[in-house]
Amino acid sequence: MELNLNKPIIFFDLETTGTNITQDRIVEVSILKIMPDGKEISRTRRINPGIPIPPEATAVHHITDADVAGEPTFKQIAKDLASIFAGCDIAGFNSNRFDIPMLDEEFQRAGIKFDFTKPRFIDVQTIFHKKEQRTLVAAYRFYCGKELTEAHSADADTRATYEVLKAQLDHYDDLPNDISYLSEYSAQNRNVDFMGRLVYDDKHREVVNFGKYKGRLAEEVLRTDPSYYNWIMQGDFSQNTKDAFTAVRLRMKTEGN
Repeated sequence: MELNLNKPIIFFDLETTGTNITQDRIVEVSILKIMPDGKEISRTRRINPGIPIPPEATAVHHITDADVAGEPTFKQIAKDLASIFAGCDIAGFNSNRFDIPMLDEEFQRAGIKFDFTKPRFIDVQTIFHKKEQRTLVAAYRFYCGKELTEAHSADADTRATYEVLKAQLDHYDDLPNDISYLSEYSAQNRNVDFMGRLVYDDKHREVVNFGKYKGRLAEEVLRTDPSYYNWIMQGDFSQNTKDAFTAVRLRMKTEGN
């Protein structure tokens, strides 16, 4: 089933030096932009991360330091990449938990304030896990009847994710071909920030979702323990998470709390 689109959607995948959002870097980005008329635009770009690629990462995606030595840094391509994503919804496989936070962190380091509040996010892995509980290779085999022979190649993973989502729409009669619904369905939690350090409760209030204050209202924590905010700002948290706590704090000052 072809996607029912009212604006472009980008399927994307990242290969990185590791899985730490704040410390690791992107070494390859692949995008597949689907236009409402069905036209496809595909791009893959290797990136010099500016740090060594660990052997364990190379073992997964087969990209070495030598492969990226002559490639541009992320900062050099950030503006053009942001323009490609502008005005699009965004989809991927495990993208809500990893690729989107990683991309945002790289944009932040490059001085690009990309507005991630506008796109709708579809995480094909979440749909798959809610329906079948498998991996991308198994999802591709299950839904598309094919083997993903180049797994952990950003280009192959990106296209496979697009094909899996279309096949999911064919497979499940109760899965509407509607981007807004798919975005909501593939969301794990009502996250305030990408990493889910803050989540919304049923009254749309920010609640701390980790550590010793888990389950408590963020405003209450920041009011009773002012040092907590400084700990967040100085800690190993993504800039997106720090921005979310800062927004709560600024609102409190505006409202006189």
